[in-house]
Amino acid sequence: MPPEPEVGSSIVGMSAASPTAVKRAAELREHLARAQYEYYVLDRPALSDTEYDRLFRELQRLEDAHPDLLTPDSPTQRVGAPVQSSFASHRHLVRMMSLDNAMDDDELQAFEQSVVRAVGDGLHKHGYTVELKIDGAAIALTYEHGVLVTGATRGDGTTGEDVTVNIRTVQSVPLRLHGTDHPARMEIRGEVYLPFAGFERMNEARIAAGEPVFVNPRNAAAGSLRQLDPAITAARPLRFYGYAAVLPDGSAPAKTQWALLDTLSAWGIPVAPHRQRCSTMSEVAAWAHTVEHTTRAELGFAIDGGVVKVNDMAMQDELGVRNDRTPRWAIARKFAPDMAETRLIAIEVNVGRTGVLTPFAVLEPVDVGGATVTYASLHNADQIAKKDLRAGDRVQVVRAGDVIPYVLGPVPEHRTGEEVPWEMPAQCPRCATATQRYGDDVATYCPNVACPGRQLEGLVHFASKDAMDIDGLSYARIQQLLSAELVHDVADLYDVTVMQLAGLERFAQKSAENLAAAIGTSKGQPLSRLLFGLGIRHVGAQAAQLLARHFGSLDALMSASAQQLGAVRGIGDIIAQSVADYFADTTTRALMERLRDRGLTLTEPQAVAADGALSGSTVVITGTLPGLSRGEATALVERAGGRVTSSVSKKTTFVVAGEEAGSKLDKAVELGVEVIDEAELRRRVEASG
Repeated sequence: MPPEPEVGSSIVGMSAASPTAVKRAAELREHLARAQYEYYVLDRPALSDTEYDRLFRELQRLEDAHPDLLTPDSPTQRVGAPVQSSFASHRHLVRMMSLDNAMDDDELQAFEQSVVRAVGDGLHKHGYTVELKIDGAAIALTYEHGVLVTGATRGDGTTGEDVTVNIRTVQSVPLRLHGTDHPARMEIRGEVYLPFAGFERMNEARIAAGEPVFVNPRNAAAGSLRQLDPAITAARPLRFYGYAAVLPDGSAPAKTQWALLDTLSAWGIPVAPHRQRCSTMSEVAAWAHTVEHTTRAELGFAIDGGVVKVNDMAMQDELGVRNDRTPRWAIARKFAPDMAETRLIAIEVNVGRTGVLTPFAVLEPVDVGGATVTYASLHNADQIAKKDLRAGDRVQVVRAGDVIPYVLGPVPEHRTGEEVPWEMPAQCPRCATATQRYGDDVATYCPNVACPGRQLEGLVHFASKDAMDIDGLSYARIQQLLSAELVHDVADLYDVTVMQLAGLERFAQKSAENLAAAIGTSKGQPLSRLLFGLGIRHVGAQAAQLLARHFGSLDALMSASAQQLGAVRGIGDIIAQSVADYFADTTTRALMERLRDRGLTLTEPQAVAADGALSGSTVVITGTLPGLSRGEATALVERAGGRVTSSVSKKTTFVVAGEEAGSKLDKAVELGVEVIDEAELRRRVEASG
């Protein structure tokens, strides 16, 4: 990420800039502006942080030595203005209007009928443009010949506050528009907002500093724009989306709203995702339904609806405005709130398959984003402490960006003094074993591998596709087996008979036979699958493969010390200690013997030879290969002794690139890392065969 520019003083230069310095300063401004756009708007940074910082400081030095080189659109001017004593007023080029609301599909139809009555059926030739309604702070940006000169709040629609010094700190607002031939003067409208992740980090920092939390991202964004010290605004992760542009005569620099959004994007103005052109209002309603009930949960920022606009600008002019305040050609389709406030009744704890104790909130039921929420994730004890969450608190709950609701933070001003601080229990709530924390790990664990709280999730994981792949052993089936007390741990699965299964509710004879056969087949899974299925703390599928292929057998693995485990390439000290502790437990060893007695495979047939063709190599696979899936290519590399990683660095031996390789290929070229194709990979692996 490009670092935030420093707030600093200029050293007044004594000499006029040479033509070489003028040219270099222009090159640096263009290069840095492009890098900021790639990072903050496209989310595809092409310039490393180090290189960005080097170029930024070079430009600073040039401007310090030659103040005549300093321009309003220089990236160095995003921060550095003096603290304001107040904000001047700013009159907008054209009045900023408000939107009428449609709360449901019937009101959308009523809006369309009013438009058709005014302009006739010609409406459907161009249809509508629909856009996300960002829940932020409205601003107007004035550009002269493509250079930002003023940024102002909406105010009363006619006059707002001049917050230019703060707007300049918003990295996604271009100080100079891309391209050429811009209107001499125009106003670009949009919303400044705070992504959920940034909002949560801000509130955590405020709680740690003993400051009151922000109620919601919208208020936090608006307050950030009105800071008298621009350095405070610069420290907040504000973002911007544009949606309109007007010229002094009230016209727009495009013939349709869709074309206008394309134009804004071409100028470097970020435009919100998920916009769509619709021919009919039924298409608009379908889009709104999808966004409200599906897309919204995937966004990392708040929206409170969608905006429906007649696409044709000439038709917009014909429709005009109502009461000089609301356009007749646009309406907001409002959604149910995706953030709500409710009471935190209690904080309780779940025990997961690896023994992790995960706290969750029991809430007074509240509607969030169209769904009733009663429970929400609280992550871990440290998060609860940072947020100072207490039973009885009024709390903010959000669903957007997460399918499972979570609690953003408390609303301390509602506290009565009766709220109860919370601590992680010293004993497991399911088996009463003393809980543990390991080193700097934020999680608290129940170390008892036989803990009843670990049974269900542990068995589900053991049977999953990437572990023992027991077809038909679903979550519901495992619950049945536990309720009937047919199983208590993974070894018990291999004692279940067809007769016992057939005696359970909703089990026909054939399905009982199929499940019993699937359980029996899983005995042939290699050691790596078993290791992953056991749910050892910190051991994922890749670590399980590395360990199984290195040691070759369960016996060798169980007898290895933490030091020997840590010597395996790709296995760090934390994983090594976790595996050593797991196999040192007497309960674990007894479980392993029971699995051995039941005939499970305790060896790895594809153990890696020390002299494999790719031994010691670090490989990155990117793009679509013509003859291998990603998994097959990874297995090919690993069988030859290589290690597959997800990111390119100077330590990467080579990159295997297929079609649409993307940024990893670019990174390899930048670092001078060798790039090969699938055919060359096969040749290298087979050459030593």
